[in-house]
Amino acid sequence: IYWIQARLREAASLEKHVLLKKLRDALESLKGRVAGRNKDDVEEAIAMVEALAVQLTQREGELIQEKTEVKKLATFLKQASEDAKKLVDEERAFARAEIENARAAVQRVEEALQEKEQMSRASGKQDLEELMKEVQEARRIKMLHQPSKVMDMEHELRALRVQLAEKSKHSLLLQKELARSKRVKGNLSHLYELDGAEVLGSYLRIKPCSDIAPELSKCAIQWYRISSEGGKKELISGARKSVYAPEPFDVGRILQVEIIYDGQLIMLTTTGAIDAAAGLGNYVEALVRKHDVEFNVVVTQMNGVDQPSESIHVLHVGKMRMKLCKGKATIAKEYYSGLMQLCGVRGGGNAAAQALFWQAKKEFSVVLAFESERDRNAAIMLARRFAFDCNVSFKWFSKF
Repeated sequence: IYWIQARLREAASLEKHVLLKKLRDALESLKGRVAGRNKDDVEEAIAMVEALAVQLTQREGELIQEKTEVKKLATFLKQASEDAKKLVDEERAFARAEIENARAAVQRVEEALQEKEQMSRASGKQDLEELMKEVQEARRIKMLHQPSKVMDMEHELRALRVQLAEKSKHSLLLQKELARSKRVKGNLSHLYELDGAEVLGSYLRIKPCSDIAPELSKCAIQWYRISSEGGKKELISGARKSVYAPEPFDVGRILQVEIIYDGQLIMLTTTGAIDAAAGLGNYVEALVRKHDVEFNVVVTQMNGVDQPSESIHVLHVGKMRMKLCKGKATIAKEYYSGLMQLCGVRGGGNAAAQALFWQAKKEFSVVLAFESERDRNAAIMLARRFAFDCNVSFKWFSKF
């Protein structure tokens, strides 16, 4: 059938060429019989016949090429089908072998479990009796010894903590008295002193200690942090109030404040480096394991405008971003970037130790008050840690 169809197509093609040749011969014979305008029409018809013959030859060449490509494609598909069938057969054989191996492994495990269960039933009763005896003995020892030891240790630790707190307070007073006496001996004007615990979670206040001390509102104030090793002095941007609450960035550094009045400079310095808050490091390490940490806060200021409302908001400190929400509404949500600013509030009285300033982006900033000093410092340390993991260099102090 295919051979007959091919022969028919060849015959049709030959018939077309023969017809075109006969038509051209007829036109040639007609050309010799006519003259003038009719002769021109005949010549034009001959040119059209020749063009049709050329197009027919080109079309036949294209058809032959397409036929060759179709044969190649059919051969390729046939080979691909055979390869796929072979691959499927191999995979089926492999899957059957794996299933048989799995069945054998399950059977071995079941036999082992049955054997173990039989053995445990035989020895379980004896083991249970021995275990009960050991538990009873342990309880007896615990009732006899542990309560008294624990109580003695707790009383001893409580007494040691009280003594340590008293000695630390007494040592701080002595250091301040020594610094005061050195300033007096050096003929420095003893008009102010720093008041407050030099530890993270507290705040420092400039306290007048003389009747002739000028009012602090008429003085220019600037706080600095000094490295305890190299003595490098670093300006704390925005810290120009009489009160300053140390933040985690200040731990291990000495704080200094300059008071300028009528061209005279007075410098006050902490007696030592700022100490870390007890237990804060362990608390932060526990929070770092979480993907998102929530803190209850109150927005006291937004974009420089005081907020009278004291409704509770939630500050989310996450691995990739920070977010401020009120109920289900999101007020701010920003990924960590070099443009973000986060630091403790500069000034603010005794509430400064519980507040921080967050500038999420250029056109949005808030002052947040936390439930405790520990939460405020933990939020700063967490954000710094997560930003560092994101290869972001944070701005930890801000002009505002």
